[in-house]
Amino acid sequence: MTDTYRILVVDDEPDLEPLILQRMRRQIRSNEYEFVFARDGLDALEKLNADPTIDMVLSDINMPKMDGLTLLQQLPDVDPNLRAVIVSAYGDMDNIRTAMNRGAFDFVTKPIDFDDLKITISRTLEHLAEWREALSSRDQLVALQNELSIASQLQQSILPTIPPVTEGCEVSANMEPARNVGGDFFDYFKLDNNVGLVVADVSDKGIPASMFMMSSRTALKGAAIGVRDPAKVLTEVNNQLQQDNPTFMFVTLIYALYNPETGLLTYSIAGHDPPMLVSADGTVTELPLTKGIAVGIAADVVYTQESITLEPGDTVVLYTDGVTEAMNADNQQFGMGRLAEVFEGNSPESATSANEAVFERVRIFAGDAPQSDDITCLTLRRP
Repeated sequence: MTDTYRILVVDDEPDLEPLILQRMRRQIRSNEYEFVFARDGLDALEKLNADPTIDMVLSDINMPKMDGLTLLQQLPDVDPNLRAVIVSAYGDMDNIRTAMNRGAFDFVTKPIDFDDLKITISRTLEHLAEWREALSSRDQLVALQNELSIASQLQQSILPTIPPVTEGCEVSANMEPARNVGGDFFDYFKLDNNVGLVVADVSDKGIPASMFMMSSRTALKGAAIGVRDPAKVLTEVNNQLQQDNPTFMFVTLIYALYNPETGLLTYSIAGHDPPMLVSADGTVTELPLTKGIAVGIAADVVYTQESITLEPGDTVVLYTDGVTEAMNADNQQFGMGRLAEVFEGNSPESATSANEAVFERVRIFAGDAPQSDDITCLTLRRP
């Protein structure tokens, strides 16, 4: 980032201001961020109206005079391009869901993990920069291709780029859309001592799929904060998406929870291809499927979950059908067999090398044949 981003922090706790200034001192000294502080929503609105250069709002929910949820409703009237991140009590799903519905881009939970906060702020401002670029370019957009290019940048900006730094856990992921804008997505995030992992495939392609993808990502991340069982997370996500789905889109996905200390991986599948386990000795097996259809189709779907303990050197490969259904010039599919051959007798040395091996093998197989589907792969390795 070349400009100094101005961030308004809204919280009635007096100890937060010196804490943020201390923990963010490197970003402040390098003129990356400048912080402004307000003690409640009314104070925040006064500062926003007086200072149009503020780029982002980081707000607590529970405050006197005007709470954070009410403040969120007022922000579009001040500046529709402001980005807001909400700070909520851990597991407060009702307020988190309300905040997302009122336009919050993301959220963090108390007690604040400053490593997570830094990542969230960076991702939010990256999205804001892409959005501003889109606005400045819109008068020059003379074709749909240009609009799709901007939409692709927006989509890519919400995908995580920094894997969780946790002993006992290596994660690598990538997504190559078939069009400028894809329907696949992946995510990974820390949950206490665990790591949440997601690979998903939205029905259809293009901008509608991208919009549904963003809704699905928000719903899943919010549900994962509130509950720990992957099956219950999928139930929550399905109920949210199914209630308000006028386009009748759906998403297949795998959500897994990994404990780096014990190696326990618990996962639940919603109509998605099963994960692949590559043991340290190069043995490749498919993990068992669980019960449950794609989310967003029907209410009251029952999801189940399975668990496996990874041994040191084991790798789990999560992928979308863009991998196994990749076509070559002879209309042959890549298939599960070729995916297994990538690793048989050749256990990967890292999650990154495993991920790169999948994409390289698919590219070699497809050759010059046009890509017909988004290709997404996430690899988890226990070192």
